[in-house]
Amino acid sequence: MPHTPERPRRVRVRVQRDGPLLIEGPVEVVDEHGEVTVSDRFTVAVCTCRRSRIYPWCDTSHRRRCRPEEGDAA
Repeated sequence: MPHTPERPRRVRVRVQRDGPLLIEGPVEVVDEHGEVTVSDRFTVAVCTCRRSRIYPWCDTSHRRRCRPEEGDAA
């Protein structure tokens, strides 16, 4: 299906288990306060865990693991 002014291109969103949403760009992300963040990148990773220091973009903070229990090998 070709992109035309009358028919906008479809946006592909890939859901990652325990990870971000991967969205084909360019995109505008509107947060819960109405603030708009724009990216012109080909693909962007949008944080779903809210741990990212660069929220709404993913910085892989979701990969952090819990501390080992006391006495466990590190």
